[in-house]
Amino acid sequence: MHKLFRHCLTAGATVALLALPAHAEDGPRVAASIQPVHALVAGVMDGVDTPHLFVGGGDSPHTYAMRPSDAEALAGADAVFWIGREFEGFLVRPIENLAGEVASVPLIDAPGLVLYEYEEPHDHDHGHAHGEAHGHEHHDEDRHAQAEGDHAHDDGHSHDDGHSHGDGHAHDDGHSHKDGHGHHDEADHGHDHVHEGTDGHIWLDPANARAMVAHIADVLAEIDPANAELYQANAARLTDRLSQLEADVAARLEPYAEIPFFTFHEAFRYFNERFGLNSRGAITISPERQPGAQRLAEIRDEIGAYDKVCVFAEPQFPPSLVDTVTEGTGAGTGIIDPLGAELAEGPELYFELITFNSDAFEACFAGT
Repeated sequence: MHKLFRHCLTAGATVALLALPAHAEDGPRVAASIQPVHALVAGVMDGVDTPHLFVGGGDSPHTYAMRPSDAEALAGADAVFWIGREFEGFLVRPIENLAGEVASVPLIDAPGLVLYEYEEPHDHDHGHAHGEAHGHEHHDEDRHAQAEGDHAHDDGHSHDDGHSHGDGHAHDDGHSHKDGHGHHDEADHGHDHVHEGTDGHIWLDPANARAMVAHIADVLAEIDPANAELYQANAARLTDRLSQLEADVAARLEPYAEIPFFTFHEAFRYFNERFGLNSRGAITISPERQPGAQRLAEIRDEIGAYDKVCVFAEPQFPPSLVDTVTEGTGAGTGIIDPLGAELAEGPELYFELITFNSDAFEACFAGT
């Protein structure tokens, strides 16, 4: 018998209000979008079941196309955890088509997140300012700015108070801006990964991961009350580990806070801000938007002006642009990975991912 899934666990949180089918007695059927999200969900579900993963190692949500096994898993799911409609465009239409059959849980609406806005698109794909933090932040973190006021998330991105977030945008419906620049419509743009509005790479801040874990546990406990205590116990254990991970990484990277670096694309804002690193921008804002030869020359000149600088590629994308902008500059190079392309899926992946990236930053910085 179907029931209406109503999420009223914490003010400001959003779960799509969809009719939820009764789940199997051995645990709810759950799917997760990308490997870091899957790892956190799997950690909370430890001892109950294993969630289905859509975007595996080596794949990218920028270009992902669902497989038949994904469609089958989604159709049979009680809940799907994802970042949100502006990040995993490939999931938007399938989830909408299953309205009434699956609970959609966009984690970008989890209470306690620090959120950042992308800067407005310019004629080039490179810049140092990327907007301001907003949203609900953990009270023990004061390094990140946050907007005043409460935000009611009604559809995954709406802010009913119309509050301006310091970047000139009033978020009245989650998709329109005062200056007329709208977000991409996934229905019209297929698998475009939108690099406007809120930056969706929220998991690269371990403090955000803690907020996500708490939200995941609350949602699963609501869906599956029989295992509620286990979900909350798993979440508490993960929270302690995430706090220790954050402290360890902060101590390792603190000596290199002043060394400038460039990334391949706009993915590491949350990591950079959390650990106080000196990002000077990205080679391209979006992998779908390649910079021209003139812009690449400008970036190369800027990189060459630093005595010490690092430039990082990503395993999901060809390294040719990084090679182009570092040629003849003496810049240090490395590989950082927002998704965990070479890591085995599972509950340990998140910790391995943050450690992998910390190692890469430290190795390049120490070698400059």
